This record gives sequence, C-alpha cells and structure tokens, in this order.
Amino acid sequence: MSYTATDQLSSAERAFMINATEIDILPGVWGDLDEPLRSGPASALVPILLPLVDKGWIEVCRLVPWTAPNGSLGEQPGPPIPRQDLPAVLADAENWEYPRSGTWLGCLTLTLTEAGQSIPR
Repeated sequence: MSYTATDQLSSAERAFMINATEIDILPGVWGDLDEPLRSGPASALVPILLPLVDKGWIEVCRLVPWTAPNGSLGEQPGPPIPRQDLPAVLADAENWEYPRSGTWLGCLTLTLTEAGQSIPR
C-alpha cells in the first residue's frame, strides 16, 4: 500500500519522523541516518528538519521535569519551541550531541503533531 503523504520522503526525513515517533532526544536521529549525513555536520540536517516542522508534522521541544501519578520523577516534552526561534536553536551544535551529564532535562526532543500522528505508516 502506498501513502501519498510519506511516499516522497527521503531517508533522512524518515529518520526524523522515526525520532519524533519515539519522542527521542534530537541526537538520537544520528543512528537512523545514512551516510554521508551520519558523519556530516548538524548544519546539514537543519534544512531537512525544518520543512517537516513547516508541514505541521513535527514539533521541536525541550524536555522538562514530570512527576508520574505514583510520584516517580521523569521527563516529558515541554511546549514547542516557536518556529522563528528554531534556526538559532538548531544552529547550536551542542543540541545535536548527547549530554555529558547523562541527564536529558533541557535536551531537544522531537514529537509528532496531531497531523503527524495521523499519517499512515
């Protein structure tokens, strides 16, 4: 079966969609990329990610603290970063690396929007 919305996606765009489906932190996308993007600079990925945001399929958020109903602590995506701020945020190479501290709070994460979730895969 063919799905028009995703038929035209490149493998790199699919990697971002996978990352958003998994609500993984942004550096997680590296593992889903093919060469030469996998070993290239993060700046080469920004023009791939932003059109997916512009289509309304993906949001870029920072992880914020969360407390589960049972009282255990964790993280969840915070509010989406405004589109006009994304170029500057994504230009910071540190946002594309796993944190040295081991904590993911404050890290960028991708999430599917309601429109992105409705795309058949």
